[in-house]
Amino acid sequence: MTDLPPIRLHREPGASVATGSTSVRFAPGAPDWVPVPLALPDGVAALTVRYDYPRVKVPAGRAGNACDLGVLDPERFRGWSGGARTGFTLAGDTATPGYLPGPLPAGTWQLLLAPYQVSAGGFEARIEVEARFGPTAPTPAPAYPAESVPGRGPGWYRGDGHLHSVYSDGRRPPAEIAALARAAGLDWIISTEHNTPAAHPVWGPLAGDDLLIMVGEEVTTRNGHLLAAGIDPGTWIDWRFRARDHAIGATVQRIRDHGGLAVAAHPHSPIVAGRWKFGWDPVDLIEVWNGVWTLDDEAALESWDAQLVRPDGRWRPAVGDSDAHSDPDVVGLPQTVVWAEALSRRAVLAGLAAGRCWIADAAEVAVGLTATDGERTAGIGERLAVGPTDPVTVRAEVACVPDGVLRLITDEGEALAQRLGPDGTATVAWRTSAAVSSYVRLEVRRPRADGEVGPGTLETRELPYGPMAALTNPVFLDPR
Repeated sequence: MTDLPPIRLHREPGASVATGSTSVRFAPGAPDWVPVPLALPDGVAALTVRYDYPRVKVPAGRAGNACDLGVLDPERFRGWSGGARTGFTLAGDTATPGYLPGPLPAGTWQLLLAPYQVSAGGFEARIEVEARFGPTAPTPAPAYPAESVPGRGPGWYRGDGHLHSVYSDGRRPPAEIAALARAAGLDWIISTEHNTPAAHPVWGPLAGDDLLIMVGEEVTTRNGHLLAAGIDPGTWIDWRFRARDHAIGATVQRIRDHGGLAVAAHPHSPIVAGRWKFGWDPVDLIEVWNGVWTLDDEAALESWDAQLVRPDGRWRPAVGDSDAHSDPDVVGLPQTVVWAEALSRRAVLAGLAAGRCWIADAAEVAVGLTATDGERTAGIGERLAVGPTDPVTVRAEVACVPDGVLRLITDEGEALAQRLGPDGTATVAWRTSAAVSSYVRLEVRRPRADGEVGPGTLETRELPYGPMAALTNPVFLDPR
């Protein structure tokens, strides 16, 4: 697609409003992102952009039409709503959720169209622009959340690191999300709107002594979604790349440079462009559990487990998040429980990066996992160096999973499975050695519903286990 001519606004003499419009035609194979230039004159106090395109019905298995919308001013990113809205308004003191308020500088802006799907016959997107002139209202100071809250000192803290509000494609206001997080027994959350930092300035007043709020972004590429978890407030991470562009390394480095962690989100998601195509090497963490436990979580867990033993010794810890957008999504289903020295952004992210964390489907679920040779003990995410044949005792604990199944998993597969009683509580001791087990991790499954087909390999087969209740990162046994 060749460069498009800029939209030029028409203003009648003495009028306080100027308008303009254009149309863009998309055919199958259109570029992923198409900038539509907009020539904005001096003195604009408010800018409104609306767009529309035909939403056609197509047979199952064929692409319909879907087109996203964002905007950049001559100097910086100003917002994104994907396909969640039909337009936006910007002013000095306010903006449509997903967009950033502030002065509206004269010059060439870019209205960013993203034809996410194009039907066989193509489609035409119509853009209408309205600019209102007058004095620019002052931009309010951002109310970013605090870097730390009192907490309980060193200990285990529960959180949800993948949440959406009305600032992208969610339907809940941030205040409702904060209230739901508290009701779920969470200690920390991370706001991760699609491709925009617009929610960052609103979270500060919603935190408190009992809830650490961090900010981030869901970098929504055409080859998978990347969470920029816990980045510096106000940071924007560009999402306009595919795996073939080899930009993932620079993107992850930007996330780290701004204090965050890079998380491969729902890597086996069946949504369009939702499957992860960048490999595990670039990221810090892998989201193996996203929302209610389903087959794509089962696939994510299996592929994550397959990379736990590598020649370089590096591994990527597993996390789980709700990815909650609106009802009936449950904030804190699942939740990641992390060992942190304090309830602070730096400490929580450090615990996650080290793999000192486990995942549960509810606040009442508790687990523990240690390995000891009688002198030294290693816990979740840690390494125990022992002689190859030295006896190692693995101790697993679980509470509040009635009638579930406790499983110990090693690099050889399932090593132990024990049914839980009606109270859902058990402690198990199991013996192994570094020669037999490279690592040990814990899974706890809910009971299966009658007639449910359990997830398996490529063939359909029944398993005696139901959906996940909790799982841990491994304890590694290193022969010395």
